[in-house]
Amino acid sequence: MTSLYLIIISVVLIVITFFLFYPPFGRKPSKEQVNKFTASKNYHNNKFINPISTSMKMSTGESIQLMREFLFEKNNRKPSATLPIEVNQLINDSKAKVIWFGHSAVLVEIEGKTLFLDPMLGKAPTPFPIFAGQRYSEKIPIEIQDLPYIDAVLLSHDHYDHLDYGTIRKLKNKVGKFYVPLGVGNHLIRWGVDKERIHELDWWDEMQFDNLTIACTPSIHFSGRNINDRNKTLWCSWVISGETTNLYFSGDSGFGSHFSEIGKKYGPFDLTLMECGQYDERWSAIHMTPEETVQAQLDVNGKMLIPIHWGAFTLSLHEWTDPITRVTTEAIKRNVKIATPKIGEVVHIHSDKYPNTSWWKEE
Repeated sequence: MTSLYLIIISVVLIVITFFLFYPPFGRKPSKEQVNKFTASKNYHNNKFINPISTSMKMSTGESIQLMREFLFEKNNRKPSATLPIEVNQLINDSKAKVIWFGHSAVLVEIEGKTLFLDPMLGKAPTPFPIFAGQRYSEKIPIEIQDLPYIDAVLLSHDHYDHLDYGTIRKLKNKVGKFYVPLGVGNHLIRWGVDKERIHELDWWDEMQFDNLTIACTPSIHFSGRNINDRNKTLWCSWVISGETTNLYFSGDSGFGSHFSEIGKKYGPFDLTLMECGQYDERWSAIHMTPEETVQAQLDVNGKMLIPIHWGAFTLSLHEWTDPITRVTTEAIKRNVKIATPKIGEVVHIHSDKYPNTSWWKEE
């Protein structure tokens, strides 16, 4: 029996050590940081909270049904072939533009600055990518070594499909600043980013970045990278305002009144980048449906919408084209201007010409 106890204790210690020291898990905020978080209106009972009561609990029956659907129901959740993408399309001109890298990763060039929003450029959104489903496209539009200098990276939250350990490790030395919601900076510091380059913001905080104003705005979601760090860091959306260009990036969010609040304070927006995928009725509180995405676009007073959070990974049970099909249908119905670029295709923000083909139907 003594030997059995020793084996059990050894296994437990190994597991604990693994979760404490495996780098992709990141690092929780320190006690000193937690004490500072208590000044935030969004922090309660040692965790961050949403602006409205949000429940993501499922009954035992719902959990069993979810597992059954995941394992046994096949409904074109992935493309049947590798997606075509545009590569190396970065144009060296002064025009305001964006390039969608799939999912929520977007490269932005405005007013002399190059920004990267949620640059998840890895193969799979997990701490164990070797065991997970892979990105739909074999390549990314521009390999990390070929990217230009990035003036700033903006992160919406610390989930694996938005904050990727491997990407940050490869990208960090060609980035000037990192703008992140409260607590997320600790992950970056553990991965070798200098503390001085990291700026943590609470909701409605603003920072001036030369001629740009960076504003951290609310979203309805949650956070966590490990088994014991749920909602220990904040999640957010972002407003990027310049002298001639005004952008909104939704991050991940359920639908709520915060969109109209953001629109009243910072709108109208020349371009919005809005999540439209990975939804399900069972977690509708923290991920919008495509129809809600269009309503959110109207609420923030956006002029043109680019739907994001689709086209790269399977994180829900809907067909992979369902988000873009539904969001474009609703946008047309409600007279909302919508751009549908291929992954890697340049979209000029102030141009009358923008991509709007149904390219996913050709897959």
